[in-house]
Amino acid sequence: MTEMFNAGRIVNTHGVKGEVKVQRITDFDDRFAIGNRLMLEKEHGQIEELEIDGHRIHKGFDLIHFKGYDNINDVEQWKGHYLKITEDQLTELDEGEFYYHEIIGCSVYLTNGDKLGNIKEILAPGANDVWVVQREKGKDVLIPYIADVVKEVDVSAQKVVIEPMEGLLD
Repeated sequence: MTEMFNAGRIVNTHGVKGEVKVQRITDFDDRFAIGNRLMLEKEHGQIEELEIDGHRIHKGFDLIHFKGYDNINDVEQWKGHYLKITEDQLTELDEGEFYYHEIIGCSVYLTNGDKLGNIKEILAPGANDVWVVQREKGKDVLIPYIADVVKEVDVSAQKVVIEPMEGLLD
């Protein structure tokens, strides 16, 4: 089976005509374009391929309608499930751009060589992503993904080097 990657999570239904409210887990605006296909991961690892035939943005969420699912009863059981793409649907990225799955799990080192911890999660609150680094001891550290802080990213070595701003590690 090919590897699959999260594109969004169905958080609720919307209306009675089969639309679902999706929390986006992608930076690609065209991922939910009409005609695109997404995989729905159901219970017990079952996968269902769905074709998008309606999309709009409403209050910060993507509202998506899938071909052949025209009633709330058809989609109600999908709440909490992830919409995924296959590896061959991944888009080529520009220099300095990374997929979340390439960054999560990387070890983070300071420029002096000390290991800070491992990236466990990525938050996308606004202008830039924030990488959540889990330390072996102590609280998690939030690292803004900006050039002033992140000095080197080597996904093949699963290594990130940072120069923390003052107060970042306190």
